[in-house]
Amino acid sequence: MRHRKGIRKLSKPTDQRLAMLRSMTREFFKHGSIRVTEKRGKEARRMVEGVIELAKRGDLSARRRAISVVRDPDVVKKVFSDLGSRYSGRKGGYTRLTKIGTRRGDASPMVLLELV
Repeated sequence: MRHRKGIRKLSKPTDQRLAMLRSMTREFFKHGSIRVTEKRGKEARRMVEGVIELAKRGDLSARRRAISVVRDPDVVKKVFSDLGSRYSGRKGGYTRLTKIGTRRGDASPMVLLELV
């Protein structure tokens, strides 16, 4: 039984799931918002908010940990310069999930993940 477990497996092996979440995180920071299914959005939000927390710290160790997640130094530079100072006074809740209906092909609930 998987009672009270912290992550959603999203029907993928661990390496594929982490690659997908890292890719969604990178695209989120590049574009400012992404359109994903509800469950994927909830998992991506955890990773995105973790990177923003690292940007708030702003030291070299935090920058290296963010690069290990996002895997794009230019995006990390943008996050640390813009979002770290923007959310310095906020304790959490940097993203918002807005329901935008269902996907046409399989009727999956879709959300828009964006910054607050």
